[in-house]
Amino acid sequence: MDKEKTLFIAIFGTLFGALGILAVPVFLLLGCNLIDYFTGIAAAKYREEKVSSYKGIRGIIKKVCMWLLIAVGWVLDVLLQYATMTMGLALNLPFIVATVVAVWLICNEIISILENMIDMDVDVPPFLMPLVHMIKQQTQEKIETKEENSNE
Repeated sequence: MDKEKTLFIAIFGTLFGALGILAVPVFLLLGCNLIDYFTGIAAAKYREEKVSSYKGIRGIIKKVCMWLLIAVGWVLDVLLQYATMTMGLALNLPFIVATVVAVWLICNEIISILENMIDMDVDVPPFLMPLVHMIKQQTQEKIETKEENSNE
């Protein structure tokens, strides 16, 4: 049992160390991906549409593309860090772009999970959907504000 514990701690310690600020959003997105996929399958029984392998594969491809968006954000982060180093600026830019992309995707996943639950006639607290939309909107506004400031 101690070997398994040590291995578990070593793996997650290494992942958290490598990902830094991006670790929590990555693990949250992974959990949301799984919950959304399974609630989507469960909700399909309550909808007019039928579950099919084609739709299932489309859903999986969509999830893979979400992870590719985070990879693109990571590439942009590395590029920004390289550019600032090349210019002689000593800026430590952690995974800012990738983290914002991950937070935005998590909001989308939570909205989808809530919609799936609503379709299954689960009583969802009325404040949840507006709260998630507000977080998503604030994330979007932060991005737009930073974009406007960099264009000036």
